[in-house]
Amino acid sequence: MQPILHQIHPILPVLNVVEALSFYVNKLGFKIAFADDSKNPTYAGVRRDHIEIHLRKHNTKEWELTIERLMLRIVTQHIEHLYQEYNFKNVFPKETKLKETDWGTREFTFYDPYKNGLTFYQNL
Repeated sequence: MQPILHQIHPILPVLNVVEALSFYVNKLGFKIAFADDSKNPTYAGVRRDHIEIHLRKHNTKEWELTIERLMLRIVTQHIEHLYQEYNFKNVFPKETKLKETDWGTREFTFYDPYKNGLTFYQNL
């Protein structure tokens, strides 16, 4: 039988998992999938539709070592509606624009509170 890869769960570095969960749940519309501790988690996951993102706490010393931040590209449908949803919730800076690219996508990009990049896009 041929193995099939069907999901990826990126792990984003954060300083405070509770604050990160609040951003992803309250601002981006994710739901909590799991947490290693209900009061003070150091590792948790959030899910929206068919994607899951994991959040892992890094202590301040690790942070000072200049952790390279990730950039996620998330494929979506109805990109205009998602842009309007996040714009209404003031998720990103006002200069964030929904734009068409030279590589055939319509997309917008912003950063979470821990400087992890999030690009949501739809193929044209």
